[in-house]
Amino acid sequence: MINIKNIVKKYFIGEPNELTVLKGLNIDIDEGEFVSIIGQSGSGKSTLMNILGALDRPTEGEYALDDVSLAGMTDNQLSEIRNKKIGFVFQTFNLIPRCTALSNVELPMFYKGVGRRQRSERARELLRLVEMEDRADHMPNELSGGQKQRVAIARALANDPSIILADEPTGALDTKTGNLVMDIFLKINKEEGRTVILITHNQGLAIQTQRIITLSDGEIVSDERNERQAVQ
Repeated sequence: MINIKNIVKKYFIGEPNELTVLKGLNIDIDEGEFVSIIGQSGSGKSTLMNILGALDRPTEGEYALDDVSLAGMTDNQLSEIRNKKIGFVFQTFNLIPRCTALSNVELPMFYKGVGRRQRSERARELLRLVEMEDRADHMPNELSGGQKQRVAIARALANDPSIILADEPTGALDTKTGNLVMDIFLKINKEEGRTVILITHNQGLAIQTQRIITLSDGEIVSDERNERQAVQ
């Protein structure tokens, strides 16, 4: 599903203070895997997430998604890839303040051209999945952090993506609420077979995933299967 080969990311290219953030990464992620990418601040994990999510382009190397190379694609083509194949969940939720929970979940489908009735039905179905149907008509400022994140997960699923990319999704939540959100990701992965990639610095979250990739200073220092989770 995801194949990256010799991925390098540099900033200030050609200048004296040129910075290499990613240093020749090689990663293959199969369909249906639940993978965590961990590392301290500055390790390069968020830069890697931006490349995996087609939000940024590598300076060097190859990235193929579903056996299709993203090299040379236009911005519009990359946008279409994101819209169809990838759902994003961020630490800061990124909900539209003036829209209800239901409208926030509908939004990706609106941009895809899905009809109004179908959008509404699908959005309510997804809010049920994350146990937020009773908050469908609430505005974001009427929701707790955990509730906002559950709405954000429902929104990420709106266009039925095969990949969910979650960047520090529990970073703004307390431990109990973070665990509830993590349970939703586990459910999405196990019951629906979606590929989930979790970007985190939290080892406690990482050990709940099937595979743990550890970055340090832009390099992979370990890539290990979590056998306890893999057999569940």
